[in-house]
Amino acid sequence: MSLKIHLKNLGILKQVEFSLGDLTVICGKNNTGKTYATYALYGFLDTWRRLIDFGVSDIQIQNLFTDGGIKIGLEQHAKKANRTLEDVCKRYTNLLDTVLASPEGRFRNSEFRVQTGAPNILNKGYKGTIELNRAPVFAYSKKGGSEELTVTLVMERERERQVDPLFAKEVISSIIGNIIFFNSFPTPFISSAERTGAAIFRRELDFARNRLLEEIGRADQEIDPRELLFKAYQSYPGPIGDNVDFIRQLEDVEKRQSFLAKEYPEVLDDFADIVGGEYAITQDSRLYYIPKGTQLRLTMVESSSAVRSLLDLSFYLRHVVQKGHLLMVDEPELNLHPANQRRIARLFARLVNLGVKVFITTHSDYIVKELNTLIMLKHNKQHLKKIAKDNGYDREVESINANQVKVYTAEEALIPLQEGQKRRRRGHTLVPANIHSELGIKAPSFDDTINEMNRIQRDIVWGAE
Repeated sequence: MSLKIHLKNLGILKQVEFSLGDLTVICGKNNTGKTYATYALYGFLDTWRRLIDFGVSDIQIQNLFTDGGIKIGLEQHAKKANRTLEDVCKRYTNLLDTVLASPEGRFRNSEFRVQTGAPNILNKGYKGTIELNRAPVFAYSKKGGSEELTVTLVMERERERQVDPLFAKEVISSIIGNIIFFNSFPTPFISSAERTGAAIFRRELDFARNRLLEEIGRADQEIDPRELLFKAYQSYPGPIGDNVDFIRQLEDVEKRQSFLAKEYPEVLDDFADIVGGEYAITQDSRLYYIPKGTQLRLTMVESSSAVRSLLDLSFYLRHVVQKGHLLMVDEPELNLHPANQRRIARLFARLVNLGVKVFITTHSDYIVKELNTLIMLKHNKQHLKKIAKDNGYDREVESINANQVKVYTAEEALIPLQEGQKRRRRGHTLVPANIHSELGIKAPSFDDTINEMNRIQRDIVWGAE
């Protein structure tokens, strides 16, 4: 399903409409709203399941606990999917102050809305279990071609009283949402621009939290430990907090395996070559970088800024990412040489071709130009095959269709008329870039600056004549 995002009065952004492509790129000058748009989208994708309410009744929950299972018709919920989604967006808009770590009321006049295509609940089958305190509580299933969801109580009878009926409602509503909005809202991961600092202070963050836990143990038992623990992140937007938490928990992340590790290890090998080595975690939770071809073990403090900036992406690709996920990277070019910026662009195209959606904000002309090359190489012209071979491109896995790419420039422009307005006004928004299947992306944000620099240099060289 296509996903379209509408933003209104979000910081400097007055009115925005953009669609999520297989590869989405937002570029533009500093302080034009790129990060706000990115964080707002990530926050929604990360929280919508907890905000959705399909109106599971008290009687249904009572029957679940009394009879041990219930059947729910999904057609009625699919019919009201749009209205339910509107309610979710309103609830999420009210959370923007927290998501973006802003003073209360900063976004009182803001609006966040999403649109998806019509749901199709028949095609896919579903099954799974829901756990509470690492013990299975509910099992659910839906057969392909069926409109009926079955939810079964699987926990031991003597423990049923431990399950809050409100929790059961929320879980079942979330399951219904996953089925109805399947493929609409990808599971996101964000690599924020603050990732290099988090890599350096990873152990200090753990130490600070451990000390806090010790204090909790000595303090009044009425203190809510979760409230205290998460106060540390109140000054940071939610996406940054999630990124920091990911880097803090690399020991647990390392126990998992991504689909790339299982099916496409060569992609991870190529990424390790960009990094210039590999990361390793010892049994005592110490993190090291091992440069390729050496036995050295360097701490993050001793390692280059490029090594630190690629840390979370390396663990995500090796241990977490699955097909259909959304990788969001704020300024992937951070601390990278232009040659590696080009290689990162090729990595993103390769991920897209393997079924991973990618969303980036960037100031890098090298990344955009390399994406141009990959778009232009997609055509089956004989001379392109030779060019690709001579320059080390693998057209089968790296070239990308222009219709898979969405590019937007954050800038001040004329905004479409809204209801009640008589004339268009200017304001900051996201302007879609033209993408030509044979010429690539036209990005004025970069092109105008480069052309100006070239003009000045021509005047310097030839101006005396």
